[in-house]
Amino acid sequence: MKKIKSIKYVFDLNDILQILPHRFPFLLIDQILDLKENLYIRALKNITANDFFFFGHFPKKYIFPGVLIVESIAQSSGFLLMYSKKNTAFSNKICGLTGIYKTSFINPVYPGDQMIVESYFKKELSGIYVFSGIVMVKKKIVCRSTISLALL
Repeated sequence: MKKIKSIKYVFDLNDILQILPHRFPFLLIDQILDLKENLYIRALKNITANDFFFFGHFPKKYIFPGVLIVESIAQSSGFLLMYSKKNTAFSNKICGLTGIYKTSFINPVYPGDQMIVESYFKKELSGIYVFSGIVMVKKKIVCRSTISLALL
C-alpha cells in the first residue's frame, strides 16, 4: 500500500478566504489543521458567545445550532474538494451542497468550545462528491453526517 503524504501546514483564515466564497457571518471554519488531498481534512471552528445566532437560538442557554455544525462539515468538505481540484478545469467553480444524509447530533456545543471538524472523501458519482464528517469537542463526538457536494 502506498503511503500518502499529509500536509502539516496550517491554512489560516486568509488562505481559506482564497478558496471558499463564504464570508462573515457564514464562514464556519477558522483554520485548516491537516489535509490530505482528495482524502481527508481536519478544520477548527472557535465558538464564541458573540456569534450573532446565540441571541435568538435558546436565548437563556446558548447552544450552537445543529444546522451550522453540519454547515461546518460542508465548508470543510468544500475546501478539501476545491483545494484538491486547484489548477484543473474545475478551479473556477464553487461547491454547492446537494444533500445531507444520516445526520446525528450526540452532544451540544456551547460558547467557548472549539469544534474540530473532520471530513473524509468517500466517492464521486456523476459529478456529485460524497463526504463523511465528524465534529468533535474535547475529543467527544458532537455530530456525524454524510453530505454531498457538486461543483457549480
